[in-house]
Amino acid sequence: MIRSAEEFVAELRALSGRYWGTHPFHQRMHAGELSRDELRAWAANRWYYQCVLPQKDAAIIANCPLPEIRRAWLDRIVYHDGHSDDDLDSGRERWLRLCEAVGLTRAEVLDERHVVPGVRFAVDAYVTFARTRPWLEAVASGLTEMFSGHLMQRRVADMLARYEWISRADLAYFTNRIEAVSGEGKSTLDIVVRHCVTGEQQDAAVAALSFKCDVLWSMLDAIERAARET
Repeated sequence: MIRSAEEFVAELRALSGRYWGTHPFHQRMHAGELSRDELRAWAANRWYYQCVLPQKDAAIIANCPLPEIRRAWLDRIVYHDGHSDDDLDSGRERWLRLCEAVGLTRAEVLDERHVVPGVRFAVDAYVTFARTRPWLEAVASGLTEMFSGHLMQRRVADMLARYEWISRADLAYFTNRIEAVSGEGKSTLDIVVRHCVTGEQQDAAVAALSFKCDVLWSMLDAIERAARET
């Protein structure tokens, strides 16, 4: 059954409760209850997710037959990878600065020695999803952007208030990303609503967003387990 645009958007937004902002590990982070070791485990493992986002976005571009969407989506790759290897304002460089702020060296982050199997499996599954599913489903999986802006704002405020050894400059990834992700979320939702013209496509979009929520939740499950074992 085809939903109206309002009903479809409401169904997508209803998945916000499954976004990783509600995960116990994130709740403890915002409460200031994580140790430095736990924060390091989080930052190093989240790096694996951050560094493959351009591959996920490249897969969407490769599968999408629409030039206007390919052109718009290219900005996401450049945002994370930067314009060059020495672009200090790229998303990856900002995340590496956060890793250094919590006590990790660039070398140990880049060689992925701290990435646990559960995180690697979940992230790789997400990239495989983007490569093998129809482009519209891969785009819909990124609708977690709808939920992330407010979480990033709260994360900056809570981390500055509760982890005195982290500075605002260390959180540049989040402070810079808040505005960007808000715009991306709106444009992604517009694409999904505009191009999901059948009930089957709408169902697939909801399932894709649900899958992405599962990926993110599984990542935090694995990080939390690994942090307890260190």
